[in-house]
Amino acid sequence: MTGKSILSIGEAMVELSPSGQGGLWRLGIAGDTLNTAWYLRRLLPADWRVAYCSRVGLGEFSQQMVDFLAAEGIDATHVGRDPGREIAVYAISLKDGERSFSYWRDTSAAKGLADDPAALASALAGVGIAYFSGITLGILPPAGRATLIGTLATARAAGTQVVFDPNLRPRLWPDAAAMCREIEAAAAVADLVLPSFDDERSFFGDAHPQATVARYLARGAGQVVVKAGGDAIRYGGREGAGLVEGLPREVPVDTTAAGDSFNAGYLAARLDGADIPAAIRRAHDLSRRVIRHRGALVPEAVAQG
Repeated sequence: MTGKSILSIGEAMVELSPSGQGGLWRLGIAGDTLNTAWYLRRLLPADWRVAYCSRVGLGEFSQQMVDFLAAEGIDATHVGRDPGREIAVYAISLKDGERSFSYWRDTSAAKGLADDPAALASALAGVGIAYFSGITLGILPPAGRATLIGTLATARAAGTQVVFDPNLRPRLWPDAAAMCREIEAAAAVADLVLPSFDDERSFFGDAHPQATVARYLARGAGQVVVKAGGDAIRYGGREGAGLVEGLPREVPVDTTAAGDSFNAGYLAARLDGADIPAAIRRAHDLSRRVIRHRGALVPEAVAQG
């Protein structure tokens, strides 16, 4: 691996979430890969650089996103500007702690984050860890997906560790077959894949988490850790295989960013020297704290435990 830096690649959006006070809504900035970057910044030592790669517009909400990154200690150097598009918006609806989403992202500027191959290659140059997701892929046009995967493969060959969360969201894709095909192509360039078993069972037909591990390893992934919604977590790959059981369960207030925070907790623990089972337990503990609160990003003291 190269330097002490993490680049998270994807789409940040304006988030509207229930405030818990009547019909009032709370405005924030979030998105799966941004959530993970935010939690990484809370968990990692100050000498680690956490950066975000995306694209926004020129309007007020786009500027708020850039200002938010700066205020939260996330490097926005590789957030490009698009004069013809704007930042996307989504709203969270909650029922019994489970969330559903409404999106306004057809004209999202982030759809063009891979339009400039040279800029993307520059963003990844010398990066220690590159993190992206199936949502990152799903918002991109086919040419953009090919550029991103190819550039990540080049960065990996140069020493960057590539981390991928499949984060399967069929509404972003023309059909489920296209989604599954592209997700597995992306996993082939990843050192670490962090899937969620419920998604994998629904769209790939995996009978159990071990089947998910085996399938991604067969596609070329280096290591796989399968999130399981509070159940035992199966992992496997070139760094070892096993099952982590006895994970405490939590009644959620809001499951938004449960997986995103798990990913950050796992990476931060591994970078701190924890072995895989210990990192899984630390990641699970962070995710449990997160789902006790509303919205994607919890108070800093909660994130840091």
